[in-house]
Amino acid sequence: MEDIEFILDSTKESMNGTIEHLEKEFLNIRAGKATPQMLGGVFVDYYGAQTPLSQVANINTPDARTITVTPWEKPMLHPIEKAIMIANLGFNPMNNGDNIIINVPALTEERRRDLVKQAKAEAEDAKIGIRNSRKDANSDIKKLEKDGTSEDICKSAEDDVQKLTDTFIRKIDDHLVVKEAEIMKV
Repeated sequence: MEDIEFILDSTKESMNGTIEHLEKEFLNIRAGKATPQMLGGVFVDYYGAQTPLSQVANINTPDARTITVTPWEKPMLHPIEKAIMIANLGFNPMNNGDNIIINVPALTEERRRDLVKQAKAEAEDAKIGIRNSRKDANSDIKKLEKDGTSEDICKSAEDDVQKLTDTFIRKIDDHLVVKEAEIMKV
């Protein structure tokens, strides 16, 4: 029984990790309003090491359409500007000598549809992750069954894994509905 408890707990932990990853990916999909998380995937060449932008500069959003990046070291202005361009986020950074200003353009209908597609793809990837966790758990349960654990206990454990899977798939669908509404809201 302890083995089955462990399998269920580790499966739940793995599935929670998948949901957390999905939430982080959804933060990177912008929904029209400027947020510092939009630059979360930007890495700057900081003295030869690829460093997250947030570790070499202060990122602020003075209003809903503007992001300002103020480097802690003045010579980092150009590498940061270059890193934002390379990240291919669809932004056009402007360097005013002290900081970098990014105007976040309003989303067009077509761009919103593209972002919804991107969100759906992320949700599908998360569902695949959940199903892989289920597959791993079920194969561990099968091994226990071969090692002498009763068939009834193993069947019950497989049912529990399926219930977990269904719950987490529903959570992913709920997250997607919320993100879609956020993206399509003008």
